[in-house]
Amino acid sequence: MEIVNDIKPVTYLKSRAADVLKYINETHRPMIITQNGEAKAVIQDPKSYQDMRNALAIMKLLSFGEEDIRNGSLHSEEDIFKSVEELLNK
Repeated sequence: MEIVNDIKPVTYLKSRAADVLKYINETHRPMIITQNGEAKAVIQDPKSYQDMRNALAIMKLLSFGEEDIRNGSLHSEEDIFKSVEELLNK
């Protein structure tokens, strides 16, 4: 994947907005928009954006779990299933 092909100046976005939207929705590749030679924005299709947010949420949960393990905050499998059963029986 050559990200260099997905970097466009803001003038490109202004003159070809419909083409940009079609491209990012068909390829699912983000496009970096520059202004005065500096990256200023990233445009991404909604599905890829949601997938990225979901992946970040999972990584955050894993990080919390790893922290609990380091801190010794662990529960047995029996205790977890018992708690779930109690919640379901309410």
